[in-house]
This record gives sequence, structure tokens and C-alpha cells, in this order.
Amino acid sequence: MSRMPRLRGRYLTEVIPAMQREFGYKNVMQVPHVVKVVVNVGMGEALESAKALDAAAKDIATITGQRPVITRAKKSIAVFKLRAGNPIGVKVTLRGKRMYDFLDRLFNVALPRMRDFRGISPDSFDGRGSFTLGLREQLIWTEIDYDTVDKVRGMEITIVTTARTDDEGRHLLQLLGMPFKTN
Repeated sequence: MSRMPRLRGRYLTEVIPAMQREFGYKNVMQVPHVVKVVVNVGMGEALESAKALDAAAKDIATITGQRPVITRAKKSIAVFKLRAGNPIGVKVTLRGKRMYDFLDRLFNVALPRMRDFRGISPDSFDGRGSFTLGLREQLIWTEIDYDTVDKVRGMEITIVTTARTDDEGRHLLQLLGMPFKTN
């Protein structure tokens, strides 16, 4: 039998009762939960060098434990010398056990390692309870070996929840351990 991720256990024992008290949900199924986490690395330099794409894919696979998908341009943009179908980045969609393990490492290991970290701005919600976070470098992850990194790349992490409002989503992520800034 496989172990339950620590964050999933915390969601079941602490977050659900707290959210029911806070928002007055009658049923456990009404309580918002995290559906998926999408980790995306957009790369302009992928047009010139395929090696950069491979290096980014390797980094993301190391961080998430899942092989990334190559994202391709939807439209041609002449100014950027971009044609539809050209590879422009990599992304991974995490769900279930891997998602909870990734979020646990993000909240408790990676974010506190950021330089001058004082918390995350609680304003990056999309209006429907999903949260997007931009990271400037992949080096904050303990899995990445500093000596093997060819270039510092940023990434975008989107946490998709079933929350209907930003307040519900913010409260859910706060209870899960997201280190938001306190004003």
C-alpha cells in the first residue's frame, strides 16, 4: 500500500473542517480542493537551440518527477521570427499524489530558499480561485544540481482549485501552507 502525501492528510484532517466552519459548507464535497498544478517554462531561445529545450525538459522532469510535454507556438509572429508549430517551451501537469508532494516541497523547501523571501503576494488569483506564481530561477529546488545548470530559467506554476471565488482559493492555499505575505 502506498503512503498518503503529507499535504493530502493535512487537507483531509485540518483544511476541510476549517473551510466548513469559515464558509458554512453543509457537505464535505462542497469544500474546494486543488485539482491540478501546471508547471510551465516558456523559452524564446528554444528557436535557436534545441539543446536549451532538452536542458529545460531535464530540469522540469527532475523537479516534478514527471516527463514534460513540449509546447508549440499556436500562431506565427514575424517580429519574433516565430512560426506556428515551433517548439517554445515545456510544461507538466501534476495531479494526485505527485501534485501534493510537489506542493509540499514548493511551500516548505523551495520558496523559503528564495533570496529575500518575505512571502508570496496574495493577489495573483484569476477571479475563479486559481493561483499563478512566477519563479525567476530553477535553482531554488534542492533537486537541481547547481553545477549542471546551463542557464538560469524561470517558471510559472499555476495551482488550479475548485474554489468559486478568490477568497475561497486564498483561504484554501493558506490552510495548506502557502506562505502568503501578511500586510
